[in-house]
Amino acid sequence: MIALSTIATLRRAAPRIAVGALAAGMLLAASPAAADFRLCNNTPSRVGIAIGYKDNDGWATEGWWNLSSRSCETLLRGTLSARYYYIYAVDYDRGGEWSGQAFMCSRDKEFTIRGTADCLARGYDRTGFFEVDTGEQAAWTVQLTESTESRPSGPSTPLMTVPTPGRQGPAQPGPAPAFPSPAPR
Repeated sequence: MIALSTIATLRRAAPRIAVGALAAGMLLAASPAAADFRLCNNTPSRVGIAIGYKDNDGWATEGWWNLSSRSCETLLRGTLSARYYYIYAVDYDRGGEWSGQAFMCSRDKEFTIRGTADCLARGYDRTGFFEVDTGEQAAWTVQLTESTESRPSGPSTPLMTVPTPGRQGPAQPGPAPAFPSPAPR
């Protein structure tokens, strides 16, 4: 089994987000890895995590997982049923966020919200999540890092830049998410 992950980088000076897929060619011979969607906080700060995904009942967002510095958490258990998942994270200690252009509903308190339309009219916040392309793998881990930290060693992997509002950047692979068009919050 090949271990795969996504690396999302928080940049404080220039708020661009780097998201890449890391393929570490390590075979796990002793025991099979759990088929889950995990997120690791590789920063010195505490972070809050929200996730968006599509299941048999449609779009859903859930939050908040509070991760201490240098820790990991399983967000979804079991074999992944979709290719694309969406993450939004905030740095509680030093400010900043990991965000993107896929707008979904969230709120400040613990939540599970069905649907992505009319967030504000339904009393929720409209939040930009970044896309995670799992390549239809059975398990996936997202690594949150800061731009000043070094990247894990391993095979060279291309990075995708998620465009910040008002800037142009490389297009993300895969179909465009089925969300309302971006508008100011």
